[in-house]
Amino acid sequence: MDSCESEDFEKFLTNVDRISELLKELNSSDVAIQKKAVEKADCLVASLQDKPSKSVINRTVINSNPSCVERPVIHNTNVTRTPSESPDNFMKALEKDAEERRKMRQVKEKKANALKEKGNKAFALGDYELAVEVYSEGLKQLSDMPALYTNRAQALIKLKKYKEAISDCEWAIKCNDKCIKAYVHMGRAHLGQKNFNEAKLCYEKILDIAPEHETLVKDYLTQVKLEEKKAFQEETALRELNDGKKDAVVIPDLLTKLDRPNEHNLYYCGGVELLTQAVTDSTGQTLFRLNNGFDVIAENNNIRSCLTRTSKEPHSEELCVSVLRLWKRVCSENEENQQLLLQCLSTRESIVQLLSSTSLAIQKECLTLVHMYCQTQYGRHLVIENLELPRMVELLMDRIGKADNSGTMALGILENLAGENKFRIRSRESITKVFAPAFEHLLENVAASNRDLLPCLISVIGTMSVDEVIVNKLAKREEFWKSSFSAMGQCVGCEYRSVLYPLLGLMINLIASNQTAAIQEYAVSSCKRCVALLSDPDGGIITRAAGLLSVVLPKSAAATQEVVQQGVVKKLLRILKGEGKTSSRYSIKAMAVCTASGQQACEELVKLDRRLTTMRKLLGSSDELVVGNAALCLGHCLTVKGVAASLLGTDCVMLLLRHVAGESQRTAVQQNAAITLGKLCRAEPRHMVKLRELNGLEILHSCMKLIT
Repeated sequence: MDSCESEDFEKFLTNVDRISELLKELNSSDVAIQKKAVEKADCLVASLQDKPSKSVINRTVINSNPSCVERPVIHNTNVTRTPSESPDNFMKALEKDAEERRKMRQVKEKKANALKEKGNKAFALGDYELAVEVYSEGLKQLSDMPALYTNRAQALIKLKKYKEAISDCEWAIKCNDKCIKAYVHMGRAHLGQKNFNEAKLCYEKILDIAPEHETLVKDYLTQVKLEEKKAFQEETALRELNDGKKDAVVIPDLLTKLDRPNEHNLYYCGGVELLTQAVTDSTGQTLFRLNNGFDVIAENNNIRSCLTRTSKEPHSEELCVSVLRLWKRVCSENEENQQLLLQCLSTRESIVQLLSSTSLAIQKECLTLVHMYCQTQYGRHLVIENLELPRMVELLMDRIGKADNSGTMALGILENLAGENKFRIRSRESITKVFAPAFEHLLENVAASNRDLLPCLISVIGTMSVDEVIVNKLAKREEFWKSSFSAMGQCVGCEYRSVLYPLLGLMINLIASNQTAAIQEYAVSSCKRCVALLSDPDGGIITRAAGLLSVVLPKSAAATQEVVQQGVVKKLLRILKGEGKTSSRYSIKAMAVCTASGQQACEELVKLDRRLTTMRKLLGSSDELVVGNAALCLGHCLTVKGVAASLLGTDCVMLLLRHVAGESQRTAVQQNAAITLGKLCRAEPRHMVKLRELNGLEILHSCMKLIT
């Protein structure tokens, strides 16, 4: 937009404000204010006629005889106005003008949007010059359209015309001060000019406008930080090179020698080793990059054939190992070098391919390189975006199953990647083809697996299962449940108990979040094992065994009947008498399922705790899940003869009524308490006396909708 258009646009916005104020004054009930408004309107129309815009604009003339001279004071309010002076006529003229402008704007908007789409297509094809031209044509149609400014700014950034891009962003913000895209592109343009502080301010401004974009802003600020770090490193490296420092000069010299073609592999191997030794700090890493080190390595035919394992020449393995070590040295803690390395297609393919090498030395160095990347979030992002993940994961899982030390590093890579949401999303398709089969094989053969690595691998699968798609796919695999219950059986009572704790946790999470029929076949046998584990000396194992019961029993009536026969009520009651919060949550839920299944469990619970002291204690818990299930259990037990009478004189009515009248987050708490209180009074009418004392009937009446 040129200066003339800019001035016109500013005047246009100002006139809009002035006309809005005039309309308010003309509609005033005060005659004096109306008169002044007419005078102001005449002056405004005159100014629009006498001072035409620098751009040709067709304005509708409202009053052809404006008068800006001061009019005499009129004291007679009955003075007759000429039609042109009346507020009604002026309003009609304004409305007519506004309607004409509205229609004209609609036409311009249609043309501007068509040009915007045309510009977008040019941008998508990489023709940024054409995109700029088309967006500019659009702005001639509609000079206050923010999208045209931001789109043109984006194209200008691609052309490295940062100053013009910043100007466009500023105009977009004038049109819409909450235009997030304008601040994004302005930040990028400042970044292109190496104005790091200005770029930060642009991105931080987004948080003021839209705090929900905190993650996006964090990524932008990280990019600014990396660019600032890169600029500082390059400035330092070039200064040392220009000063002729020995350590700086040797790197370009070695790269020049390595660039010689058709030398023996030992020649290149020695050169790469010397280069690795010369790169001792970030300055060396930067000089390697600035002197096209990555291209020198990637374009060397001997080195490339060694990395792709197609070389038949002697010492190809040593050369391959040397290059992997060099890459690790030049990329360690250097984000720019890490990015450049993985931008090369042949390099990306080689890294994944070398993980399957038969050479342990090559495998080790390749794993070390990938592991180095996965130590930082930025490095993990590069790995996820650039490497062939399904194949890499397959090779890493294979390493975990081996007896050598490479499994530890392979598992470390998977642990770091599993925490990244993007990795989980990209693993959705491969979870049942790559992860699951290898994992199930290890579970089926716990004795032959690495007992130190398997618990960590289970945790990795658990982290992956945070993703809803992944957890659903795993939960529906019959092979997964078969291998999990097999591993559970192998671990009970033997030296592989370190696997049992994380395995139980994984099974609880998968069953709790899914309605799957695959569990039915193994429900009875798994629950019997859980009952045995409730007597385990390890409190953690007991808690998770109760947890597995709490999620499996509601899905299997057969399993519930079996565990009641196995004496589960007594074991659960013992746990509930303790102080463990998590174990109580699991145990009371399992107990509620058991007591709901039939009279036997209820009679056994009453026999062990005649006045249901433990259930009443749990009604006082601060955990609503515990309270709701405790009320449910108590209600089930009221079917046992004499139980309701045994509760006379206890605090049972008061405890239940408190929850009925309370404001629980869980509706089930009030509902269960109300139902149990009703059952209690029906089974033993003498509880009504206490209920009336506490005004409980009124409270129960108000909660009838819950009972219903």
